[in-house]
Amino acid sequence: MLLINNTSTNAYFNLAMEEYFLKNTTEDIFMLWRNESAIIVGKNQNTLSEINYEYVKENKIKVVRRQSGGGAVFHDLGNINFTFISCNDNSFSDFKRFTMPIIDALENLNIYAEFSGRNDLLIDNQKFSGNAQYNYKNKVMHHGTLLFSSQINDLSSALKVKPSKFQGKSVKSVKSRVTNISNHLEKNMTVLEFKDYLMNFINSKDKNNHSYELSKQDVNEINILVDEKYNTWQWNFGHSPKYALNNEIKYPGGNIELSLNVEKGLINEIKFFGDFFGKKDVTYIEDLLKNVKHNEISIKTTLSSMDINDYFLNCNIDTLVDGIMGAK
Repeated sequence: MLLINNTSTNAYFNLAMEEYFLKNTTEDIFMLWRNESAIIVGKNQNTLSEINYEYVKENKIKVVRRQSGGGAVFHDLGNINFTFISCNDNSFSDFKRFTMPIIDALENLNIYAEFSGRNDLLIDNQKFSGNAQYNYKNKVMHHGTLLFSSQINDLSSALKVKPSKFQGKSVKSVKSRVTNISNHLEKNMTVLEFKDYLMNFINSKDKNNHSYELSKQDVNEINILVDEKYNTWQWNFGHSPKYALNNEIKYPGGNIELSLNVEKGLINEIKFFGDFFGKKDVTYIEDLLKNVKHNEISIKTTLSSMDINDYFLNCNIDTLVDGIMGAK
């Protein structure tokens, strides 16, 4: 098995790296990697309904869709991600098999973890790892999170969203009580020391294991995948299932209630209601926004040539756009 100790902390690159090796390897692979602050959403989720839009925008948190299903997770540098790619293997849904090496590695440190439910690892009934899988031809990719010293408050804030705003058929995330591995260690360890420990532990289990360093060609191909897919609005947001959003904007000029439908990432209908004043009819804006991408840049560009005050007295474009995006 090839062992890849990836040092990149760019979420776009790291998710692309998984797909690249899944589709281009003939050997089994084990990878360890970390991301700077990012929300990773499941393949079948509505991205906007999983994130706290204001918090993500303010803190410049990357939002990236992965290949596998399941719920949204928050990554930071206190979280370690592990990936197994198993070739000639169609054992999809055998989550326990791929998590046992992690459980064994923790037991070696006198930390007793257990597999629970569909895809979680627990310590003292608190979750520290969520797992997901994806099949490609005759291969299976299993990946999971390992909360080591993550900022739990950031995790909670980034994923907090008012569920009543969104209606649709996307898979919803399940919230759980969480813990960090570092809280259960007998001796202090940094996150990088633990990452090295885990890689060494996996390496020691099979004499045929050997390290692999990414080549220049690997990096170039992965970066192409980043540019064409993982760093695009279309993949991360536009790929969401069709959904409806209902929101209310409270501002000095009154209240604006809005309702919109989105399909394939495009607004196909939007309606404004409320006690606001305006000298021009808002149906003009409603018509203007049809078939516009449901993202901040596209909406601002569409509305930039008009005076929002003509339609919503004492409102500004930033307030209106944030509301259309689902912010409070």
